[in-house]
Amino acid sequence: MKIAVTGAFSYSGKYITKRLLERGEEVFTLTNHPNRPDPFGGKVKAFPLDFGNKEELVQNLRGMDVLVNTYWVRFDKGNNTQPRAVENTKILVDAAAKAGVKRIVHISITNPSAESHLPYFWGKAANEKAVVESGMSYAILRPTVLFGKEDILINNIAWLLRRLPLFGLPGDGSYKLSPVYVDDLAKLAVEAVYSKDNYVWDAVGPEEFTFKEMVELIGRSVGVKRPLVSFHPRLALFAAQFMSLFVNDVMLTPEEVDGLMANLLISRETPRCKTSLKDWLLEHRAGVGRQYASELARHF
Repeated sequence: MKIAVTGAFSYSGKYITKRLLERGEEVFTLTNHPNRPDPFGGKVKAFPLDFGNKEELVQNLRGMDVLVNTYWVRFDKGNNTQPRAVENTKILVDAAAKAGVKRIVHISITNPSAESHLPYFWGKAANEKAVVESGMSYAILRPTVLFGKEDILINNIAWLLRRLPLFGLPGDGSYKLSPVYVDDLAKLAVEAVYSKDNYVWDAVGPEEFTFKEMVELIGRSVGVKRPLVSFHPRLALFAAQFMSLFVNDVMLTPEEVDGLMANLLISRETPRCKTSLKDWLLEHRAGVGRQYASELARHF
């Protein structure tokens, strides 16, 4: 098959592409970062992901059997906003349908809702609606927090624990999350490429932690023990934003605090992903948190 993957040179898209290439598929990518290092040695042809040129998008997708869409933005920056990302996703989905793409595998988030006051979660719900109404067959996968060698959250918690005398928790840290290994998500995405069924699945790992438990686990894994101090959520956010100035990044957003504390990063479904964060941290403890992972450097 011919398969288009948005962001094949980035994070989750890279793991999905690797698995597809191992199956002998012909993979193309639509990317906003054509100069990003190519991990596949030229095996993946890159086309521009230019939402302002709808006809070019259609042309680039013509002849593709499946589109795997990982596109989204974590936070607003300039014109690159989450509401704009909803519009862009609709443009992409419409272009795929017009190009004759037969199936779309779409990466979303757990617990999206059109009624949510959080743009991240209502935006993801709007994207899912566009996919479902596209006329293409579809699979929608809803992961929570991804972990892996290139992840942001787990790595940067470890980075902070390695360097600071204490770690500030937004609130009491009792809210929960179920991290998922990025290659487990990739496995589900590739299986979805070959399915004929329409479905929406949560994609979460086998463990459910409170945020405090997860921070404690990360600390034990990298061999540091720090006092975990509860802060008012807005004070914790202010501290993260202050530290962001020193690393030239966005460490934490108000939406992420609200979504986490609202327990939106857990699932009521039986876990479909098998890799344990505890086991993964044990295996990779020497490298986790050694260097800060910058979202701005990665995407902007």
